[in-house]
Amino acid sequence: MHTPHSPRPADPLDLLELDSLLTPDEHAVRDAVRTFCDRRVEPYIAEWFEQGEIEDIRGLTKELGELGLLGMHLEGYGCAGMSAVDYGLACLELEATDSGLRSLVSVQGSLAMYAIHAFGSEEQKEEWLPRLAAGTAIGCFGLTEPDSGSDPGSMRTTARRDGDDWLLDGRKMWITNGSVADVAVVWARTEDGVRGFVVPTDTPGFSAPAIKHKMSLRASVTSELVLDSIRLPGSAVLPEVRGLRGPLSCLNEARYGIAWGAMGAARSSFRAALAYAGDRVQFGRPISSFQLTQAKLTDMALELAKGTLLAFHLGRTKDDRGLRPEQVSYGKLNNTRAALDICRTARTVLGANGISLEYPVIRHANNLESILTYEGTVEMHTLMIGQALTGQAAFR
Repeated sequence: MHTPHSPRPADPLDLLELDSLLTPDEHAVRDAVRTFCDRRVEPYIAEWFEQGEIEDIRGLTKELGELGLLGMHLEGYGCAGMSAVDYGLACLELEATDSGLRSLVSVQGSLAMYAIHAFGSEEQKEEWLPRLAAGTAIGCFGLTEPDSGSDPGSMRTTARRDGDDWLLDGRKMWITNGSVADVAVVWARTEDGVRGFVVPTDTPGFSAPAIKHKMSLRASVTSELVLDSIRLPGSAVLPEVRGLRGPLSCLNEARYGIAWGAMGAARSSFRAALAYAGDRVQFGRPISSFQLTQAKLTDMALELAKGTLLAFHLGRTKDDRGLRPEQVSYGKLNNTRAALDICRTARTVLGANGISLEYPVIRHANNLESILTYEGTVEMHTLMIGQALTGQAAFR
């Protein structure tokens, strides 16, 4: 005979009790990242966003390395070797503070480090991965170009043989960490197809001018990479992959983290709206008592819970048997779109205060305008799912 449990008091921030899905170890990971963000970043992030730069980014990166967050889902070479769900929870907490912070960790671990870990030589791994994991070196990932975004196969950056060396020429655009990086993983066209190269940023001919005048991801370093007849030894090429499979597999790793991270930005904005609605008094009552405001809060809570459940499912699936590209697209497409809607709705609950950096909402909303389209636009992820549904490639 089943004995019903006594009902637990409702937590307005977790009505579905999603916290119960976490193991004790996952709780510990989540809490450690949240505590770090609350102590080290939250007091300063609005100012960094307004100024358009992270104060002491190298010191911050080293602290992230000490916490084990850089390449945390990779095995060996100083990496923590943690689960996909652990990594997702970290991304959620990082982006609840700011998308720029999650981007720093994501580009370092899921793009630059993953590329070297998956496709690099043993020499490349031993040279770079321990330093990148410790945060004593910073990495970036050069794929997107000024005229090549959703169609990376049309890239103009080239690499050609010159004796035993390689000569690289080209431009990359919108590169996170670019102007502070110690190493860049750069993808270029060769006679043998697209190849990846491990490029120390002190190589003659390499420069990375910072991109200014951004209104999104302001607390993040974004740069152009200029490759002016860079000479690299033959050992610089990633030996274990040819073609677009290499960079696209790296992007899938990062897109998985975005599915979690977007829910962090959404959670932060929802919490701000819920608290504000309870405190803001109009017509003699808190605005949380009005039907239209409750409808907004309910819609935000529903989408936040659904997106978080989707991220959990993808994480458990990734740990169990891996993810197909269209499954990653489900998470990236749904959760970035839902998160942006939540932030925009939260902005309306806060009224004029919604545009103030005294609250996190407008900062998250601005950041998510970038997250919505980087590492795969809405259109491309829609068509990737469409191809999986129909068997027809609409974008080729």
